[in-house]
Amino acid sequence: MAETTSKELRISDPRTNERIRVPEVRLVGPAGEQIGVVRIEAALRLAQEADLDLVEVAPNSKPPVVKIMDYGKFKYEAAQKAKEARRNQANTILKEVRFRLKIEAHDYTTKLKRAEGFLKAGDKVKAMILFRGREQSRPEQGVRLLRKFAEDVAEFGTVESNPTIDGRNMVMVVAPLKNKSEAKAEQNAVRTANKQAAREAKSSTGAASAEPTDETAA
Repeated sequence: MAETTSKELRISDPRTNERIRVPEVRLVGPAGEQIGVVRIEAALRLAQEADLDLVEVAPNSKPPVVKIMDYGKFKYEAAQKAKEARRNQANTILKEVRFRLKIEAHDYTTKLKRAEGFLKAGDKVKAMILFRGREQSRPEQGVRLLRKFAEDVAEFGTVESNPTIDGRNMVMVVAPLKNKSEAKAEQNAVRTANKQAAREAKSSTGAASAEPTDETAA
């Protein structure tokens, strides 16, 4: 079982083993099975018999919920997930797409396609409306345009920050539905599938050309 000293503990760490000082707990087994409410002594004994740790996973429940698990493995996996999340966050780039309040339909479509490409690649998009002169007195039109934009890219992203005034501009940030690693993995899968399809098509064409025609056979 994992031994944890007070110096190694952080505020965010859950209580484990003998540090769980309550008379009874709701116990969850190592496979996620619900064992029920038991005395803390019984829960500790079951964890020890399994050569695992007793970890408090819901301290505010009444009684607290504890689970029998390998705490060292749990902490390692949690650290790896946090590391991956930080890496994805660091790799995420904020791309910018600018609109005019009276944008032409074809220009809007071009900007929309560009934004979709950014989001599909796992990057955030900062949509910005540039107000000119008296247009600043009609912010509601800018909000409508940005909301329409958000609806049009909803398949690839979700609004992270609602439209706000920033000097002479109005901005809104849309976050991708898939992070960098997921987007890259998907792109690689599509690329691999396309290569496989091309090889199969080439092989099929070669086999067809090798077959004798009626005239050749005659």
